[in-house]
Amino acid sequence: MTPLEQLTDYRKSIDNFDAALIHILAERFRVTKAVGALKASADLPPSDPTRETEQIERLRRLAERADLDPDFAEKFLEFVIREVIQHHKQARS
Repeated sequence: MTPLEQLTDYRKSIDNFDAALIHILAERFRVTKAVGALKASADLPPSDPTRETEQIERLRRLAERADLDPDFAEKFLEFVIREVIQHHKQARS
């Protein structure tokens, strides 16, 4: 296999992973939207700092076991959490 053919194969795999990530994120946000609606109807706060801390710690451990930079994993999860909290705040209005 030539380097260009190998590059093309790698890129196809990357494209498949990117598509899977988008679908997984979409499903995750569908569920967190339901959580936001439940929190709003039950007059619960839009964020849960204890849960967020536990999730970050859990994801860091998973990242380490998966040989992924735990700092990157934490930044990614913090970004997702910020988005979810925004959605939960919007659900209250």
